[in-house]
Amino acid sequence: MTPRRLTLDDLDDCARLAEDRGWLPERHKWRLLFEVGEPYGFDAPDGDGLAATNILTRYGDDHAVISMVLTASRFGRMGLGRRLMEHVLERAGTRTVSLYATEYGRPLYERLGFRTAGTAAKHGGVFTGEPSNRTRRATPDDLGTILALDAELFGTDRSAVLRRMFTFGEQVRISGGGYGHCWRNDDNTVIGPVVARDEETARALIGDLALEVGGEVRMDFGLSHESMIKWAGEHGITEAWRVTRMVRGGDLPGDQARQFLPFMQALG
Repeated sequence: MTPRRLTLDDLDDCARLAEDRGWLPERHKWRLLFEVGEPYGFDAPDGDGLAATNILTRYGDDHAVISMVLTASRFGRMGLGRRLMEHVLERAGTRTVSLYATEYGRPLYERLGFRTAGTAAKHGGVFTGEPSNRTRRATPDDLGTILALDAELFGTDRSAVLRRMFTFGEQVRISGGGYGHCWRNDDNTVIGPVVARDEETARALIGDLALEVGGEVRMDFGLSHESMIKWAGEHGITEAWRVTRMVRGGDLPGDQARQFLPFMQALG
């Protein structure tokens, strides 16, 4: 079996593989990742779809993220996940590589040289509160400001991903010293990325996004953002489950204290 570069023609098989492992199909998310990253997989030996997948997303010349690490249940413990990981790590070259790991996947990543860099938790609920009156809906004319702020605080070039916010997401909002975005997933609206110079700006962006879209929202906070998590809890957002942030090579880029929410776990 040889890994191959996947195409959009494989999207349905990716969704089937996700459902096989108890994930939602998330076709909207997969499509974005196919557009901004490099998806790889093994075709199933029995001819039925895909046996394993992962996606490498590069940020400039110094960082990359690995995501959608999946192996069909009927092909478990055959080393396919490791072989695909080794393939994309080779593709990443000298870049520092990060990912979010479940407890099930963490031992494999540790054997491949990843180390723990923190813990994050999915938080969700219906946000309660009042508009901040501090943010406004962004337009594509604001993209230059957003990209400059993100390059400074995120610390590496993810402009190729951020340029898609206005077509991929539900809404982008901006405030002095910060911006935020939200996008619709299968069963909720995910808020992220949120990057801001201070907590008050981040709270205003998160709250206004959540109130504008309404309904169930998801926020993947790093547990180091204790005061933000407390604030979210006071507004109806509770913790569901945790994952480990892992990194291989150098350190995570940028100012972690001012990266309040990731775009999605699959994009770091």
